[in-house]
Amino acid sequence: MAPAALHPPSRARHGHPLRPGALALAIALLLVGAGCSSASARRTAAVHRPPVSSRPAPPEQFTGSVADFYRVPSPLRPDRPGQLIRVQAMSTTATAVTVRVMYHSRDARHRDRAVTGVISYPTAPAPHGGWPVVSWAHGTSGLAAPCAPSRYQGAPGFGVMAVDVATDYIGLGPLGERHPYLSGPSEAHSVIDAVRAARDLRAAHAGRRWLALGHSQGGHSALFTNQLASSYAPELHLLGTVAFAPASVLARTFGPDDQEIPALVGLMALYGMQADHPQVHPRDYVSPQVAAHDSVIDTGCLNDIIAAFVAIPPAQLYTHSPATTEPARSILLANDPGHVRSRSPLLIVNGTADVFVVPARVDALMEQLCSVHQVAQRLVVPGATHDNVVRLAGLQVTAWLQDRLAGKRPASSCPATH
Repeated sequence: MAPAALHPPSRARHGHPLRPGALALAIALLLVGAGCSSASARRTAAVHRPPVSSRPAPPEQFTGSVADFYRVPSPLRPDRPGQLIRVQAMSTTATAVTVRVMYHSRDARHRDRAVTGVISYPTAPAPHGGWPVVSWAHGTSGLAAPCAPSRYQGAPGFGVMAVDVATDYIGLGPLGERHPYLSGPSEAHSVIDAVRAARDLRAAHAGRRWLALGHSQGGHSALFTNQLASSYAPELHLLGTVAFAPASVLARTFGPDDQEIPALVGLMALYGMQADHPQVHPRDYVSPQVAAHDSVIDTGCLNDIIAAFVAIPPAQLYTHSPATTEPARSILLANDPGHVRSRSPLLIVNGTADVFVVPARVDALMEQLCSVHQVAQRLVVPGATHDNVVRLAGLQVTAWLQDRLAGKRPASSCPATH
């Protein structure tokens, strides 16, 4: 199983195995540097969508502690996707206001779920039609509540004047839940409904036009967002999507140095899968060595998971491979992006020195996208690694986003078809 999202390679550049401590440190540094800039904010006018009830309650202005913010109201009153549940102030500057939010979304089984995240909006007067919205999908942080990025950071900005939103994803934030890691629909619904949540925050003045971006696991999220946006949220207008070093081509590995980390990422995907698909029982697949430590999935974050499992050789992680054993195999394949054409254009970004999502994996993704005639442009950044590709591609990505907002026709790296 090879989600290949955001983790260090099994071997160092010269072929020497990485020690567990070095591996954990490399991943920690990778995630800290992977596009987690401080909040860049913006604003728009809300649009009407038919609510579940005739008189939806206004969001609670939450004044309790950060820890208490993540306790979902019980019972959770059903409401429409994107409806705000509560809002908590984070910061205010001369140019931007940033708030922590909880909002309604839908998981892969279409159940109403509470999701947390961040919205940052400009204090400047909004243009006619409202500010565009930029929705960010983050890289792997873990599967448990303490791992939610909104607990400690705002939404990154990408050089365009917009409302910036950043979801934590379904199951990552609210206490007592498990994140369905690499579940395409759950991720995409969270990303899309964060835009709806911004439109329900009247002070943000968010419009209908929006852009999606994501890195690593978030690249996987962004690809599924691009596939599902028009059918899931037809009232919104997705102008384009950027996927940096995306987790993709999930059932394949690419060479001898692309083995250990895909196996470890696949392990997290297996345990996350159970949150959307209760018929999957991870201990039917994993070895006794893994089962003995799997409580870390619900108590720790990424570094804790690495520390618990990295010393186990890939061949000893499973008794039955999820990549070849049902029902996990079919679920894995269903969550592989790039097989569905969307009207919204894609920009696929990767670095030539990325040893986590190797260039060959991105080559295979582009082949898939071109085979379904998706408009997809490839941006290869010479010398960029997995952790700095977002930063090094910044100016070119900003220009691409500005072109989408200006209505310019997108380019495609796929061969022309007639």
